[in-house]
Amino acid sequence: MGQPQLVRESSTEPAGVRSKHATKDASVARAATKLEVIVIPVLDVDRAKEFYARLGWRLDADFDSGKDFRVIQFTPTGSSCSIIFGKNVTAAAPGSAQGLYLIVSDVMAARDNLVDLGIKVSKVFHGASGVYAGADEPYLFGRRRLSGPDPDRGSYHSFASFKDPDGNGWLFQEVTARLPGRIDSATTTFASANGLANALRRAAAAHLEHEKRINGADANWPDWYADYMVREQAGQQLPQ
Repeated sequence: MGQPQLVRESSTEPAGVRSKHATKDASVARAATKLEVIVIPVLDVDRAKEFYARLGWRLDADFDSGKDFRVIQFTPTGSSCSIIFGKNVTAAAPGSAQGLYLIVSDVMAARDNLVDLGIKVSKVFHGASGVYAGADEPYLFGRRRLSGPDPDRGSYHSFASFKDPDGNGWLFQEVTARLPGRIDSATTTFASANGLANALRRAAAAHLEHEKRINGADANWPDWYADYMVREQAGQQLPQ
């Protein structure tokens, strides 16, 4: 059984869109190809540096050759993938990076944090069942954004969006449980301490029901919690 680790979870497709490769036999040997860096095209390097520092992201590097080249690297909190931007780093137009997804366990809390930092961010929204026409800016679930989180608070379905000073577009996506085939079944990971805490709360609530069914206290509750959390994240049948 994999042990919980505080590491970044990868972004996902909508719940209804499954890759035909997602459930391939895990025993098939594949080379590890870890996404390391995403390039963000910016115009004003110092302005972008101030913005991403204000988000609380870790500054990994600021290298200026003094010869018309500069590269800055930031890593979002809890992420194993970084962003870089600078001068003569990319030929892409400033602000042209769109649809950059940040996975969070609580989209309301993530949005509130940005608001507290004085950063403009959209209201939390959810989709309109795959409506791909309309005036709203397109995102994973279509082009119509309905106010508020997903009514069922389903994993993958609640969002909030914001932009950096150059117009590069970011979205928070709330993910609380992965669909089957979307994680390494040998490893259980959490994107943040808050995500781990929320998983523990869900396990605690389910364990109370378990104790009602067995009509007594379960002295082996740590193992039951662990089994529940691993199965939930792997999309397997939950213990009773």
